[in-house]
Amino acid sequence: MIRRRWGGQGGGRSDCYDERMDVIGHGIDLVENSRIARMLNMHGRRFLDRCFTAREQAYAESGGRRKVERYAARFACKEAVMKVLGTGWRSGISWRDIEVVRLPSGQPTVQVSGRSAALAAELGITEWRISLSHTDTCSVASVLGGT
Repeated sequence: MIRRRWGGQGGGRSDCYDERMDVIGHGIDLVENSRIARMLNMHGRRFLDRCFTAREQAYAESGGRRKVERYAARFACKEAVMKVLGTGWRSGISWRDIEVVRLPSGQPTVQVSGRSAALAAELGITEWRISLSHTDTCSVASVLGGT
């Protein structure tokens, strides 16, 4: 069981909450930003539409010079979710079945659909907690799935 406090962006306490979650699975993934930049340059729209939802693309594209890092962090998150589900690319999972969205507080979270949602339900996962981070060269995501 984990106990989590969220202070929102800037560390303010106004949106702080305290919840418990029983962890069913944990996944972590590290992506080299240059790999995502290569995919964007080589495959462009085909890569974007295959891997990212319209909302994810809109958010990443609004990032100016941080666009690649935003895509890379979301790509890492999708990989980490697959690790929580214990599937990798098996079981009919689509990249777009896993979506990274931002709550009004700015906190990122995951929404799953399709086969990913079915597998999460089979495992008893009803909540997701994620952490995303990046530097100029790498992006990382840590994902907890639980109840």
